Amino acid sequence: MNLPNKITLTRIFMIPVFVVLFFVEFPYHELVSAVVFALAAFTDFLDGHIARKYHLVTNMGKFLDPIADKVLVSTAFILMLTRPAVFSYGGFAGWGIVVAGVCIALIMARELIVSGFRLIAVERGLVLAADKLGKIKTVTQDLAIPAILVTMSFLGQEGCIAGCAVGYALLLAATVLTVVSGVHYIVRNRQVLKEEREQA
Repeated sequence: MNLPNKITLTRIFMIPVFVVLFFVEFPYHELVSAVVFALAAFTDFLDGHIARKYHLVTNMGKFLDPIADKVLVSTAFILMLTRPAVFSYGGFAGWGIVVAGVCIALIMARELIVSGFRLIAVERGLVLAADKLGKIKTVTQDLAIPAILVTMSFLGQEGCIAGCAVGYALLLAATVLTVVSGVHYIVRNRQVLKEEREQA
């Protein structure tokens, strides 16, 4: 097992640590969980960079990396919905948690749809390259999650409303980018869905 794959496995092992830190209460535990999430998200960039630079791309890496990334992000979004207070703070009360729930549902639906789309492509022997929109949406998601987690640690304190607004804005931006990138990805590679007779 090469170095990039070991880094990817480290990200997977960090997920239960992130969950424990999120739920086990101690001073600023949400802040600590945000740091762990940020470190795990950084490994997503690190393993890919090392694999490409040193020509260490493997089938195991292609399998593990997207799974680790999606499980990490999905886990974080689901955990945040268990703490609705952060989405109902200040002027956002009443609709914040509803909007957050819709955003997270859209994000997770997109990831499942694209994953299924890629499976079909693999079965048909097609190689689909990642695009810039997908990378941008990943970065935006990785910024939105720690921003909201940090805000959880400071609910009720001065500047919290501004922190909530930043977290909400990043979540909305991540949702829009996630949906747009998903639609763009499928439209750009629509040949995957064409029937074999039509292609022939």
